[in-house]
Parts: sequence; C-alpha cells; structure tokens
Amino acid sequence: MALADIRRGTRNDTGIAAALPQLASRFGPRFQTGEAIRAQHAHTTTYIPAQLPDGVVFVENAGDVKAVVAICAALKVPVIPFGTGSSLEGQVNAPEGGISIDFSNMKRVLSVNAEDLDCTVEPGITREELNLYLRDTGLFFPIDPGANASIGGMASTRASGTNAVRYGTMKDNVLAVTAVTATGEEIRTARRARKSSAGYDLTRLFVGAEGTLGVLTSVTLRLQGIPAVIAGGICGFPTLKDACNAVIMTIQLGIPVARIELLNTLQIKACNAYSGLTLPEQPTLFVEFHGNEESVRLQSEEFGAIVAECGGGEFQWSADADERAKLWKARHNVYWASKALRPGYEAIATDVCVPISRLADCVAETERDIEENGLLAPIVGHAGDGNFHVCVVFDDKDPVQIEQVEAFVGRLAARALAMDGTCTGEHGIGQGKQRFLPDELGGAVHLMQQIKQALDPDDIMNPGKIFSSLPSI
Repeated sequence: MALADIRRGTRNDTGIAAALPQLASRFGPRFQTGEAIRAQHAHTTTYIPAQLPDGVVFVENAGDVKAVVAICAALKVPVIPFGTGSSLEGQVNAPEGGISIDFSNMKRVLSVNAEDLDCTVEPGITREELNLYLRDTGLFFPIDPGANASIGGMASTRASGTNAVRYGTMKDNVLAVTAVTATGEEIRTARRARKSSAGYDLTRLFVGAEGTLGVLTSVTLRLQGIPAVIAGGICGFPTLKDACNAVIMTIQLGIPVARIELLNTLQIKACNAYSGLTLPEQPTLFVEFHGNEESVRLQSEEFGAIVAECGGGEFQWSADADERAKLWKARHNVYWASKALRPGYEAIATDVCVPISRLADCVAETERDIEENGLLAPIVGHAGDGNFHVCVVFDDKDPVQIEQVEAFVGRLAARALAMDGTCTGEHGIGQGKQRFLPDELGGAVHLMQQIKQALDPDDIMNPGKIFSSLPSI
C-alpha cells in the first residue's frame, strides 16, 4: 500500500451534472447529495483518503438498481456499490466521482430451502441479521469476517473469517448471484444445483470482483446445520513459532477444527485492555470444535496432545455459550483493540496468506521485521488456512512514519509471495494493494483487465479498483 498509488481519476463532469437531476426525479428523497451523507459513503476504515461520490441512491429492489445503472450507463457515470462500508482497501471510494448505490434497504431473505441447505438473500442483509433470521430453522451461515458486513460486500471481496478452516470462504459458499451489468441488464449466473458443467463459472467471476463487473442484486448461499455441540478454548505458548507449529500439525493430522485463531503477545495485551479479558500475555490460540458430544471430546483431546507436544500450556476449553461468546467477541474486536493501544493514531489492517507449511516461517519473519523497525503492530490470524493479519498503529500525520509503514506492508506482501502465498487472503485488492497484483499473477492481470473492458467498456462499474487502468483491445 502507498498513498502515491491512490489516484483520483478523470471526472465526467458533464455526465454527472446530467445524471443528478434524473436520479432526483426518479428517486425523490431516496436520492441524497448532502456532503455528510456522501462522506459516510466514502472510505473511512483505514488511512486511505476518502473520495466522495456525487450522490447516494438508497435502493429498495432490483428494479431500482437497474434504473440507477441505466441512467448512469447512458451518461457514462460511475456507480459504486455500498453495503456497510467495512471494506479495508478503499473499495467504496469514488476516485472519479459518480453515484453510490446504498443497499441498506435491500435486506430481504428471498427464500430459505431448508431441505437443500441454501437460501437466497438481497445483498444488503448482514451476516448477523441473516443468522438471526435463520436461527429457528436449525441452520446458519458460517462465514464471519470481523465486521458485521453485508452479504453483498462479503461476496464482492471474497471474504472469509474465523470459520473458514472448516467451512471455506465466500468462494465456496456462494451458489449463484444475480447482478446488473454495465448494460443495465440483470443476469443470473447459476441455478441452485450443487454442481454444474454449464458454461463458464460466472458465479466465481463475480465473487471477488469488488463491484467492477456488475452490481449484485441477490446472492444464493450454502447453509450449514447448527452443530449439536460447540466447544472451544484457549492455550498459550512460549513462542509464536510454537503456536504456529501446533496449528500446522493440527491441520496436517486432519483434526476437523472449526476455528483456530492465532494472537501474538501484543494482540493479547490489546484484547485484555479493550475487551476486559485477563489472559496471560503470551502467544495464544483460540480454538473451537463443532460436532456431537463424543466427536468434540475426541477432537479436544487430540488437540490437547498436540499442544503439549509443541510446548504449549494447559488447553482450557468449555462448552459454555457465554464464555465462548465473550472470547470470540474479543477476537472480532481486535482492530479496535489495536487502535486503542495508541489513542488518536491511525491503523492499517493488512493481511497475507501462505501455504500452511510456511505459516510459522512467515509469521516469525514478520514479527522480527516489526521489532527491528520499531513498529507497533499486533498480529492475529485465521491460522488454520495460513491467513494472518497485521494491524499497524501509527501517526498518519507524520510522513516518516507513513513511509515506514508503507515499506513494511510492501515487505510483508513480498515475503508472502516469495513463499508462494498471496498479498491478500480476504481483504481484496481495492485501491490499496494494486501494486502487488502483477507480482502475484503476472500476465493474468492483463487477462483480468480484458475481461473488465469487455464487460464494462466505459469503466463505470466501481472504477479505479483492482487495477487503475485498462488496456486497449
């Protein structure tokens, strides 16, 4: 990430000026142009500067989305989808101005097919709202990023979370989407069947596209049965590498752990202070098992033996729902806990992912890098799939600190790529990680740009994200 990479594109002032009155006429009070509303729909989660849209439309159904896109497409005005604004790489910024499409009024559950373990929802519903709706069916949706993100945003950034080691990521749990393309047409990428060989896999083309190919209007999701028994616990280790080795051994032995989260010493200190925990300040694993009483007991015993072999302390586990909820709430609040270490300072939450066998090496080298450069940067990770996060807390008014932090993020990405990993496991590219994408994928980036230009020749769909320019074809 580098601020120098965050570009402000060329505005189509004539088109924008023509679009605003048309949208006002079509949507009335559901179209807003006040600066406060527009500022709320620009990027504010990290230190990437906010780039405001020219207006915000609060859509209520797919017909509204089609109408917005039709007006904007005719005038070549950018459209930027907005769920909850929790993305971390500038995905909701408007570098060329344009219209933000707010999905906070599109939260309906369109269908639940309990026998088939799937549901279809509108993109504005959040993961917590969906699971509250599903609670009485005995089913749940397992993907849980740190924020209470919208399902549409989670699909668009290919999000995952603490449950990914058992249940996969959004890529694995989205069966189909409907989307409005740059032509204003609404398409459906697949049916509800669990597998298909019918043509290109358009579902996975839109999942992770960060709104650059179309605007999602519905998402069909896989569901899971709520486990009969959920038990979890914690265990501390002398070193971060010992904790990582326990994770590696757990995965390699095939123990079906549902969650296995890694927190380094500084992150535990931050969580204790922010969330009222009293954990020993040492590298720690948060673990959870799902199943029946017998399977959970056996899994816990097997994991306890691994912990002992790797030099860890006593594995303390519990099936008490309140105890587990407090622990995982603290885990999901690590961003705010990290920022609280130095009040008034900014934070960059960045992530990489490496093959599980390289996790210990990558984390150890990263912690050494942090120490050698005098950074304040807790580490937390979805260690079961090799994905970890670093939250660097710094003075965003100090050019020297900005340069140090950006250099660190660059080294972290290069380190992950050198281990055949990725520069982002779940945050996406957005604006902040564009410089690393060619190093990771080489000529495949050019193919992505060609797909983007073929589907969106006027570059109105969330422009300036993933890559800042398109080739001539």
